[in-house]
Amino acid sequence: TPMLRFPVKKIRKQFKLLLLLVLLTSAVWFTYLHINQGKTIKLHFNYGKDGERQTEGTDASRKRDTRSSAGHHKSEDTSDSREDDAGVSVSFLMPFLFSYKGQANLHVFEDWCGSSVAQLRKNLHFPLYPHARTTVKKLAVAPKWKNYGLRIFGYLHPYRDGDFQFSVSSDDNSEFWLSPDETPLNARLLVYVGQLGTEWTAPGEFNKFRSQSSKSVHLISSRRYYFEILHKQDDKGSDHVEVGVSVPTPLLWFYESNLKMNSVDHIPQTLASHIRLPEETQPQGLEGGRTILHGADMLKPDPRDTFYSTPMIDPSRLENVLPACLYSPTYVVKDFPIARYQGLQFVYLSFVYPNDFTRLTHMERENKWHYYFYLLGRYGNICLCLVYMSAYTDYITESQQQPDPNPPDIDQETNHSNPDPDPEPEPEEGEMSDYSYEEVEARPGWAEESINWQRTFSVNPMDFELLRSDWNDLRCNVSGNLQLAESEVVDVLAQYMEKLNEHNGGIYTLLRIINVEKRRDSARGNRYLVELELMERGRSVVRLSEYIYLLLHRSKQGEETAATPWSTAYAKPLLCQPVMLQWRKDVMVHFVVPVKNQARWVQQFISDMENLHRQTKDDNFSIIIVDFESEDMDVEQALRESSVPRYEYLRREGNFERSAGLQMGVDTIEDSHSIVFLCDLHIHFPLNILESIRKHCVEGRLAFAPIVMRLSCGSSPQEPDGYWEVNGFGLFGIYKSDFDKIGGMNTEEFKDRWGGEDWELLDRVLQNGLEVERLRLRNFFHYYHSKRGMWNAQNKKTPKG
Repeated sequence: TPMLRFPVKKIRKQFKLLLLLVLLTSAVWFTYLHINQGKTIKLHFNYGKDGERQTEGTDASRKRDTRSSAGHHKSEDTSDSREDDAGVSVSFLMPFLFSYKGQANLHVFEDWCGSSVAQLRKNLHFPLYPHARTTVKKLAVAPKWKNYGLRIFGYLHPYRDGDFQFSVSSDDNSEFWLSPDETPLNARLLVYVGQLGTEWTAPGEFNKFRSQSSKSVHLISSRRYYFEILHKQDDKGSDHVEVGVSVPTPLLWFYESNLKMNSVDHIPQTLASHIRLPEETQPQGLEGGRTILHGADMLKPDPRDTFYSTPMIDPSRLENVLPACLYSPTYVVKDFPIARYQGLQFVYLSFVYPNDFTRLTHMERENKWHYYFYLLGRYGNICLCLVYMSAYTDYITESQQQPDPNPPDIDQETNHSNPDPDPEPEPEEGEMSDYSYEEVEARPGWAEESINWQRTFSVNPMDFELLRSDWNDLRCNVSGNLQLAESEVVDVLAQYMEKLNEHNGGIYTLLRIINVEKRRDSARGNRYLVELELMERGRSVVRLSEYIYLLLHRSKQGEETAATPWSTAYAKPLLCQPVMLQWRKDVMVHFVVPVKNQARWVQQFISDMENLHRQTKDDNFSIIIVDFESEDMDVEQALRESSVPRYEYLRREGNFERSAGLQMGVDTIEDSHSIVFLCDLHIHFPLNILESIRKHCVEGRLAFAPIVMRLSCGSSPQEPDGYWEVNGFGLFGIYKSDFDKIGGMNTEEFKDRWGGEDWELLDRVLQNGLEVERLRLRNFFHYYHSKRGMWNAQNKKTPKG
């Protein structure tokens, strides 16, 4: 029999018809799956209904910590469920393929304080960058964790047309949002637990508040409806959240298993998930979506924040305005033997004018009584910033005995050039150290003395802010930058403006004093950074930002005396231009960051750098990321797709080593006359950060260690509760040439531990003759994060340092 031949020619002729037949068959099959897949996986959805999950008590005494700290965030549910014909199914939607039913998306945001959903919305990484992304088979979870937030979302698929009623129960607050269609942006708040942030319910308790249950909602079986659940739990109580529905309905979810942590295009962003909502979409009775204005003075607009955008004055206009003079401050400790980590004692603060409101006044409400007692000499709490405590206390005592209308002056400009690394006196027996925050017993006889209020207030007023100094302010984590007296600023600037106009034919008018920073040296002179807004020829506004020096030269050459600056041992101070102390306006700044398995923070850092470039139009910076084999994201691809002006991606094997990572990044910089900014993740950068770094880094002279504000758990840049990290030097700006000169990072000693490498670097910077500028920067925040959790994610072990 002849062999059967395959009809190749016929197939070629009818190829288009066959292809069309295959496509039609596939379409019919997928339509069938779409209609019937909801019947394959069923789950009971009436959690807490019909007595199935009985409430175990609703009194306030149950509000105690009963959870295990070892709970794992990947568990999908904590109670048994049963399937029956009245059950519901849940499913997900792949962004590019077809629907899956049977589960709903669960995103977990860990390590975040507060009990309200509004607090969850303040989280930097909400809603796009959760710590964990998984699924749940029912809308009822109770993981027994602390300080976390949940976002559960997907689509409802009703089995039939009808009216549905929804309820929610949770500890602490929760919200259930439902869209009238499949569009996430159309979702509206339906039911909730919590209006003030303190409300909670017992498991399955759906009738404690009126807001928990909805009116009837009509749903159609041929449609799908987007839904979203938000839940926030603090560190107390039996955490749980569950949604009840009068008629079961299936759900739909997004497939995320194969996605990297920085793949977020599929995550819906809705009115529920953002803190700022239009007024017409505000949830009734809720603060969750409103823009909440914080009372901190430091958040109010300041001309320093945007001064970088004003055109710079022509540099030729500043040449030879002042005579040149040698700049050699007495507090530089070059070649002076500094013990390990005692460089901290040789870092001083500059004075600032006008007030930049970096003092954390909004944090003082809890300490106001300590403040008043401190002024009376009762406490030794130096964080309330009276410099010469003993002198002031004696003064108070004398004034009570015999009022003096002319109180003695307290020299606020005392020279701090003494290289003694431990200048503070040892407390005598029975006294309290100046660094103690504890209370002391009242002095004998204090309580029995009656206070003569007229006599108490008969003394002349004193400006306590001006009595502060860097001697104690470097140990104070709530005070702001030291304030410079207005009279001194006016006197110095009057002399400078006179010289400027003499040199340029009187074409400049002073519009505003933007910023003046003073570094004090009572032995040789004071250095000022003056930043002025000037009108040039009555037509254009320009900015001036220059270092000047008020030199205190002796009237007799070679005379050695301990006289004060204004005594007869000195001639009239000379306003001059310090040699070799000019900052470069366009110098390249390299942000060097080592990372490992910190996807959400790396993505945030890249986004912040993109925004910095977009807002400032400054091209003279780059980011160098040293990646220790991150597995949670493709860092190089994220950099490649970003809009940062320039970047360098370096990959290093092995466990995370901060010192080695920073050194590796710096080694790739070819231009030794550019600035290196050693940086961490978890930082919110102000838009003027580039100018701040450039102004305070001078090659061979000056390095910059800005003081960053550490945000408390649950705080954000919009509501900045926290403290200044006055002893933290992890953020450090220095010229590459100076970094190489001091030997770079100590990569041998700090190989597998954190802590101390920044202080050790500081010791060597100072011993090589550089000053370290130390200022609190407005809007410069260190986000709260768990260091132990970060270490475990990177190296799977406990930190040693």
